[in-house]
Amino acid sequence: MVRKQNKMFGRAILHLDLDAFFASVEQLHNSDLQGKPLIIGGSSGRGVVASCSYEARRFGIRSGMPIRHALLRCPDATVLRGDMENYLKHSRLVTEILAEDAPVLEKASIDEFYLDISGMDRYFGCWKWSQELRQKVIRESGLPLSIGLSVNKLVSKVGAGESKPNGAQLVESGREQQFLAPLPVRRLPAVGQVTCHRLSQMGIRTVQALSQVPPLLLQREFGKPGKQLWEKAHGIDHRPVVPYTERQSISTERTFQTDTTNVEFLRTTLNQMVAQLAFELRQSGRLTACITVKLRYTDFNTFTRQHRLPYTASDSTLLHHAQKLLEQLYERRQLVRLLGVRFSKLVPGHPQLSLFDASAEEQRLQAAMDGIRERFGKGAVERGVR
Repeated sequence: MVRKQNKMFGRAILHLDLDAFFASVEQLHNSDLQGKPLIIGGSSGRGVVASCSYEARRFGIRSGMPIRHALLRCPDATVLRGDMENYLKHSRLVTEILAEDAPVLEKASIDEFYLDISGMDRYFGCWKWSQELRQKVIRESGLPLSIGLSVNKLVSKVGAGESKPNGAQLVESGREQQFLAPLPVRRLPAVGQVTCHRLSQMGIRTVQALSQVPPLLLQREFGKPGKQLWEKAHGIDHRPVVPYTERQSISTERTFQTDTTNVEFLRTTLNQMVAQLAFELRQSGRLTACITVKLRYTDFNTFTRQHRLPYTASDSTLLHHAQKLLEQLYERRQLVRLLGVRFSKLVPGHPQLSLFDASAEEQRLQAAMDGIRERFGKGAVERGVR
């Protein structure tokens, strides 16, 4: 439903979110799936739901739910493993459509975009322009799309979420807190299940209740994220829209103070570097399809090995392949001077969507470790070497 409001002036940030993206792409290509419960996720009994159609959501099915539990709720649902290459193709198509008209475009993930259209009111009207852009994307891509327009990223994203499926929401300047106040705290971006549970134990279930908690109390209970919770509850978000660029790789390397032949030390160090890079991937909403490990010996001879893999940001997957590459590289049994790792062929994407065959236990473990890293730093917790 589109809500008609007066014009906005000042900062104007538009958030666009492709509805049930993976499922919508599958339904676009197969008319037999349209209007039916559809689950995208792992094909094994231990797999989890990566995405699902709105028809499946009516049965209480959600992303991250074990496939076996989802099928208990809706035995007639169709389960597909998913085709990341196909989803990336459609994501690029939408990106190209937006780039034709957008003054400033940020691709936040495979199915989410931000546009800064500040100042457009004086010429055409931000809200009218946003609705026409939405219709253009739907017409040219064939995919459903929800949008939110407000003065910042936070409120625009929540607005788009509240307008789903396939809707539009305008939150005028000055109405941010009024709009957010009645919503459950779980509707705030990056407020996960663990945080919601802790807030509930404190008697805080709505954004309005959260906004009334002193920021020092939230910082005492949640650390640095406590201040962010307070700002979100008040609709405060100063993040700029960062122009979209396709970063091709991220990497890290370590030169040792003393050259070493200690294999266990090398494996542990590699684990730390891979886990920290994978965390960076998930934080920035990206996936990788290629991992490279580099070794430099004491004589400065340098060797690399790489492995192509399905798009992922999973700790366990990347750690497994990194260790195998290290085994292939370290054959000379000479002193090692430097160890490095690089993730390349990066694409925007929700980390959980890469885990088509991951177990629910693996996802919960990774989410818990990321929560610790967010609060205490990237090196606060690591997986052991297996």
